[in-house]
Amino acid sequence: MKDWEAAYIAGIIDGEGSITLTRMHEKEHRRPSITIASTDKELLIYLQTITKGTINNKKNYNPQRHKDSYTLNIKNKETVLFILKYVTPYLRVDKKRNRALLILENYEKVTPRNGKYNSVLLEKKIAFENSFFQI
Repeated sequence: MKDWEAAYIAGIIDGEGSITLTRMHEKEHRRPSITIASTDKELLIYLQTITKGTINNKKNYNPQRHKDSYTLNIKNKETVLFILKYVTPYLRVDKKRNRALLILENYEKVTPRNGKYNSVLLEKKIAFENSFFQI
């Protein structure tokens, strides 16, 4: 990723995006994800070519008053960590920058590759999630 692309994506995340931890399935632990909402599908398609995320249409319940809106979801762990590594220096919103830094510094330390948690690691994972959501 080029510096200007990272700065551009960071600006979009600062303005229209979110950095969070989400569950893919009910019984699993949370994983990092980036979402960007917009009424400009062309912008999201461009971002999708860089980030490999998926675009979802949002239901427009009142088309006379509102534009159609879309959401780009990036949920692949390696992709999210790659993006955060490059865009974090350019993030200006403290909450988003702090969340990105916390994920980059701690997520892999508290997440075993095989998904099996012992009691100590599970406690660290829950503490990580709690500190993340307090930001």
